[in-house]
Amino acid sequence: MVFKRLLGSLGVGGPAVDTVLDPGAVTPGGQIGGQVLLRGGGAEFTIEHITLELIARVESEHAEGESEGVVVFHRHVVGGHFRLGAEEERSVPFSFPLPWETPVTELHGQSLGLTLGVRTELGIAGARDKGDLDPLTVRPLPAQEAVLDAFGELGFGFKSADLELGHIRGSGQQLPFYQEIELIPSPRYAHRMKELEVTFLAGPGGLDVVLEADRRGGFLSDGDDALSLFTVGHQDAGRTDWATEVDGWIGRLLDRHAGYDAVAAHHAYEQHHGHDPYASHHGHEGHDGHRKHDGGHGSRPGMGTAIAAGAAGLAVGVVGGMVAAEVVDEVGDFFEGDDEDDDAGEED
Repeated sequence: MVFKRLLGSLGVGGPAVDTVLDPGAVTPGGQIGGQVLLRGGGAEFTIEHITLELIARVESEHAEGESEGVVVFHRHVVGGHFRLGAEEERSVPFSFPLPWETPVTELHGQSLGLTLGVRTELGIAGARDKGDLDPLTVRPLPAQEAVLDAFGELGFGFKSADLELGHIRGSGQQLPFYQEIELIPSPRYAHRMKELEVTFLAGPGGLDVVLEADRRGGFLSDGDDALSLFTVGHQDAGRTDWATEVDGWIGRLLDRHAGYDAVAAHHAYEQHHGHDPYASHHGHEGHDGHRKHDGGHGSRPGMGTAIAAGAAGLAVGVVGGMVAAEVVDEVGDFFEGDDEDDDAGEED
């Protein structure tokens, strides 16, 4: 166990904290559990609250270009209102559900290169002090995995994954950002698109699957972005021929000429009038000229990854070990350098 001494507002004699997450990956909408371990400082303190924050490193587009920043996308109070004696050790267990739209960080046990974490905050003496940061691993829901595996079966390859600040117009998106999983098209579709982006917006009843293709232009036409939205029920994960279904989605996506906004309005109408938008995996679809979300859209280059895509679905490969090194560096920078309070040091 590694306790991190809290210094910022309490002085050298403040308490120390170490948050230990239950082992293994969690799923969107699933329970995250563990315990917050506290060790008292040089005096007695009243712990007013213990709050866990879910944090993501997110990309943002603006007039000056692109930048990255940290977004707190969920806060959950796990305890508080007790006295912690000098040098006293105490364990506070916790369990709470992740937001349904929590991004997926791994597929088949291999990292997608995203940065998610859990940060501990203690409320003491009217002040808030930040504690330790712990990486959070999220695996796909069965329906998400089934869709991604289908792309692998169809010959698509993984390029990169990122988190974009913004909102997909017309969707029921809850978080202030969304995940994009960028795929390299299969040889069958390479002449019609440069890349394909997949976004999942999950909910209790199922998920919206947003596909955006960077379509190639023809002899007399320019390329453009085609956008479609499909709905999938959680119960459909194990009883659908997903390769055939997804292949149909791609064909309709590339052939679409109707407006995405009209489709989004129809989706919103169903939600407003009490219809279950997840009742059928055939869903809704549409096309938008060049923008996915309010405020613009873009994607970053891949992180030097290669993909083994086949009957087992998409799998993240490594070129010369570069993926592992880059992910570790990024997580290290994020979990150790973003917060001045975190420079307080550690004790065993």
